[in-house]
Amino acid sequence: MGAPPGEIFVHRNIANMVNALDLSAMSVINYAVVHLKVKHIIVCGHYYCGGVRAAMNAKDLGILNPWLRKIRDVYRMNHDELNAIKDHDAKFNRLVELNVLEQCLSVMKTPEVQLALKANTITIHGWVFDIRKGKLVDLKLDLNSFMDRITEVYCLE
Repeated sequence: MGAPPGEIFVHRNIANMVNALDLSAMSVINYAVVHLKVKHIIVCGHYYCGGVRAAMNAKDLGILNPWLRKIRDVYRMNHDELNAIKDHDAKFNRLVELNVLEQCLSVMKTPEVQLALKANTITIHGWVFDIRKGKLVDLKLDLNSFMDRITEVYCLE
């Protein structure tokens, strides 16, 4: 990324999930936005993600079931698009991208991010790391168009 040491504040978890019930993730977002005044939040997944792969399989994964449920929801919401993709790796990697989009939207639903977006002091990015090529892929998501569609439900004015 070309940033000097200490310039990137990182939170990691299985399948880059942003869950409002995950106090660790919510605390990191709050601290980064409110106290560190970060200007960019990046949700970065990676192709061939084990968490996304696990969510694609219809089997009991024990304690991972509730964690991966939202990825399964992403699959359900994009069922037609994903099932039209015949190549398994391409379908898998598209689900990785769709999950990044969904997690970006989850970031945007947090109160502190909504305030920062309203003040135009923060930008949300959706990236995927291609582990086989060693390259970061900017998905160039038009998140404003997605947020416009869900503002009525999620906006905290």
